Amino acid sequence: MAADSRFHPAAGPLPLAQLAQVAGLTAPEGTGDRLFTSVGTLKSAGPDDVTFLDGRRWLPDLRESRAGAVILAEENRHDVPEGMIALISPTPILAFARIAAALHPPLASNGTRHPTAVVAEDAQIGEGCEIGPYAVIEEGVVLGPRTLVAAHAHIGRNCVFGAECRILSHVTVSHCLAGDRVTLNPGARIGSEGFGFATSRGEHVTVPQLGRVILGDGVEVGANACIDRGSGNDTVLGAGTRLDNLTMLGHNVRTGRGCIIVAQAGISGSTVIGNYVVVAAQAGLAGHLTVGDQARIGAQAGVMADVPAGQDVLGSPALPVRDTLRAHTVLRELGRSKAARRTAKAKTSD
Repeated sequence: MAADSRFHPAAGPLPLAQLAQVAGLTAPEGTGDRLFTSVGTLKSAGPDDVTFLDGRRWLPDLRESRAGAVILAEENRHDVPEGMIALISPTPILAFARIAAALHPPLASNGTRHPTAVVAEDAQIGEGCEIGPYAVIEEGVVLGPRTLVAAHAHIGRNCVFGAECRILSHVTVSHCLAGDRVTLNPGARIGSEGFGFATSRGEHVTVPQLGRVILGDGVEVGANACIDRGSGNDTVLGAGTRLDNLTMLGHNVRTGRGCIIVAQAGISGSTVIGNYVVVAAQAGLAGHLTVGDQARIGAQAGVMADVPAGQDVLGSPALPVRDTLRAHTVLRELGRSKAARRTAKAKTSD
């Protein structure tokens, strides 16, 4: 079964030539007028769907697929079943993503305002914005053109969003300046007070959190993710950065461009992350660290020291991957040696 149109409305049918152009590909001669309505996996796609092959391990599924067209690498061209159209790409999954987005574009603003929405009189609402049921938009807010604010979202005073942003259900935003095409998924909390306090004689005294959250163009924040505003400096996410669901960024954290921070990862305050860094699931980073460009933090890693640019680290405390794997090997060998000694001792006692 391809994408369910009840939940994923289709923009099609669209001709293959148009879909191929979106992905930077060329439709084979004589196939450009063929219409397609959706996308699917090799197993689920039908004659009006586009699918993809990303690796030879799926060749058996390709041979049995009923898809009308498949995106795949040149080396797999000759494995395409008769009657199926082959679109050749060096990066099949990327081409598929672009075609899927063309056939099933993300939810966009319809330009309406629900009568239950509460919008301050001085809020500047751009042309074509949609404001859903029970949404609250406070004083001084600026929304760029074609921005969508879904049901029960709450945008605090003086926040600014650029064009074509998507602020989905139950999102709360305060102290935030955002660029164009920013997406905040359901339940995201942006601009909450950072976790900052001074302790004196057993009493915790809150330090006022006087910074902002700055979201660059194309930033996407996952469901129920939390981004604290800065304490003095701002919390900043560079353009194109993606946060998965249930991630947490503390006050004053700064990321570069195109970073990926995966589910349940947490980054403590004032840590600075370079461009195109990957932080895998459940990793934790201590505060006031620097992570260089294109570094990769492994799943469940505990990062307690700076990470140089381009380095992959793993483990807790996090070390370069090779060092971590070597340490695990030594521990296993120690465990086996100890078990062997116990076995030998038991036999001697007998």
